[in-house]
Amino acid sequence: MDAVEEVKNRLSIEDVVGEYVQLKRTGRNFKGLSPFANEKTPSFVVSPEKQIWHDFSSGRGGDMFSFVMEVEGLDFKATLDLLARKAGVDLEQFRTQNSGTKGPNKDRLYELLELSTKFYQVQFSRNKIALDYALNQRGFTKDTALEWRLGYSPNNGSALVEFAKSKGFSESEIKLAGLSSQRYRGLGDMFRGRLMIPLQDAQGRVIGFTARLLIDDKDAPKYINTPQTPLYDKSRHIYGLHHAKEAIRKSTYAVIAEGNLDVITSHQAGIRQVVATAGTALTEPHLKALSRFTEDIRLSFDADKAGLAATERAIPIASKVKVSLSIITIPSGKDPDELIRQDPAAWQKAIDTPKYAIDWLMERYQTLLNVTSAEGKRKFSDQLLPVVRALTDAVERDHYLNKITEVIDVSRGALEQKFEITAAPDQPVRKQIRTTPQQLDKQTIERERAQDAFLSLMLLRPTLREFLDMMTEDMFSRDTARRLLTFLKSHPDFYGKPEELSALWQEASPIDDPDGRTVQSLQDYVKIQTLLYEELYQGLELNELHYEAARLQARLVEQFVKSEKQKLADKFADADENAIRDLLVKVKHYDELLNQAKGGTPRG
Repeated sequence: MDAVEEVKNRLSIEDVVGEYVQLKRTGRNFKGLSPFANEKTPSFVVSPEKQIWHDFSSGRGGDMFSFVMEVEGLDFKATLDLLARKAGVDLEQFRTQNSGTKGPNKDRLYELLELSTKFYQVQFSRNKIALDYALNQRGFTKDTALEWRLGYSPNNGSALVEFAKSKGFSESEIKLAGLSSQRYRGLGDMFRGRLMIPLQDAQGRVIGFTARLLIDDKDAPKYINTPQTPLYDKSRHIYGLHHAKEAIRKSTYAVIAEGNLDVITSHQAGIRQVVATAGTALTEPHLKALSRFTEDIRLSFDADKAGLAATERAIPIASKVKVSLSIITIPSGKDPDELIRQDPAAWQKAIDTPKYAIDWLMERYQTLLNVTSAEGKRKFSDQLLPVVRALTDAVERDHYLNKITEVIDVSRGALEQKFEITAAPDQPVRKQIRTTPQQLDKQTIERERAQDAFLSLMLLRPTLREFLDMMTEDMFSRDTARRLLTFLKSHPDFYGKPEELSALWQEASPIDDPDGRTVQSLQDYVKIQTLLYEELYQGLELNELHYEAARLQARLVEQFVKSEKQKLADKFADADENAIRDLLVKVKHYDELLNQAKGGTPRG
């Protein structure tokens, strides 16, 4: 399943779905008209954060693979080939041993990098220079050093390489993890005599390192990073996201700083919605990854030439990704680390008062150009009009055209004439849906909607799980729904993440799933239940949820009883006296079950 994970890491579900469905952001999610039904009100929802889609009109849902399989009429293998080409993923490296070749063992690389992190941490605790720099010069506490797993790389040439070999790792694995370099005496350590800052993915797994020089050396770079590896891609990695994502969700915004140590300093000061990219190279994948948590991105790069240039480059990227980008201005030209150590409250105030990126850009060019001259007017409009052209909101475009007109003191007609010939971003062409998805009858859709809504309440509100008592597997039509019902009845106190749930599923009832798609569909189904709960029930009082659970339970039992009684009715014609007696007992049982459910009171 490494290939599937790699494709998902490189593609965003909203981009894949957006090639077929026109999507519009609504809060944390995107909505559009269902491609599976004729509707006028959008009921098709895509969650960038959960990387799933759900169509409320038909009850369908899943990940980007299931969507492409539906609309293109492809099987899983063909869909993987299609999406891998789109993502630029070479599937050859992921072939299994059965097909003759073997790709990189990522589990081994994760294990090696975790071991290396612990090795560097031990060295850090023994090195006075590293301790002095981190604890005294930078002002980090011991708890902060432990939380961010700071380390030190010995300066004797091959200490880590020899240590890794002693633990059973090969030279090729050490090189593949980005921990070594070829020197004239053989394989040596990539990092030597530096403060080691582990780079961790959104799940907290170490994927590489940033190494900071601790002694003055004009011939050596101050910082060096792990090179590109099967695990680390600097164009996609966001430093500190594993620690910051909950704070980002709660505050509803994210701050991007320029340096890793800026991030650590800010977190230590209690301002934890801060992350960083590798230097000033902010990319589209960076913003897409953050957009899964928030559409409010606030940029804080150093006030030098590189930082200003990077900020300017980020604006069109943000427009393309459809996030709101604003700029944080640091007082007196300080960098964030310096300001935070002097006055954390001033840092928070700067974060709380950002300037919208286009407004910031206009002010910047007003200071750089003489907008009273013909040349200055031309250059100012040259820089700003492409940015305005990229805006998707007509009112916002009109607002900034008016502002540019005022700044350079030209007529609106002249500016519009230039605006019309300004290069516009390529408009996406919607792909045609190649297959007509199998249509479900209205009764089946309504029944499955009720089943999913009921299970979403049971999953997200454990206090309502008394309503599970009278429910049985044969009341649910989907295998995923039946599995979730069985799991919740046997684990009434469970309240965790989809990944934890799938692991417990496997432990309780192992699934024969050689390619991992069944487990993936179970995880996606649970994510869909959380999305359903957010869309239908978020913010309701407990008594309202209790009433809704009772209503749905009665509805599901009624549908089940009606179906079962119809089956019994078909058997009466050919039944003998004893069989009729048994059938009547079953009918009575179903009537009692229905009366109990309609009473709205759980058993027990």
